[in-house]
Amino acid sequence: MNDSFEKIINSEKPVLIDFYATWCGPCQMLGPILKEVKDNLGERISILKIDVDKNQEIASAYQVRGVPTMMLFQNGKQLWRQSGVLSKEELIKTIIDKSI
Repeated sequence: MNDSFEKIINSEKPVLIDFYATWCGPCQMLGPILKEVKDNLGERISILKIDVDKNQEIASAYQVRGVPTMMLFQNGKQLWRQSGVLSKEELIKTIIDKSI
C-alpha cells in the first residue's frame, strides 16, 4: 500500500477521497462539486482524487468496484463511503455530520 496514502488518511483533519476514472462521465461531473465543497469548507478538510486506473492497488485494497466512489477518513478510520454523485449541499452536510 502507498505510504503517503496511509499518512494522508491518518490525518486529524477529515480527508475526502474521490476514487475516479478519466473516462467516467459522472466522475467529470463530480470534479466541480468537490471544488465547491473545498471552497466552502476551506482548511477544515482535505480532498484527494485517486485515479483508479493508475492506483489499482489502493482501489483494490478499499474494494472500489465502481466510480465515482467517495470515502471520508479521519485519524485512519473510514467514517463514510458512497458511490455516485452527490450535490455540494449533500456532501458538505455529510462531511460536517460525520467528522468536523
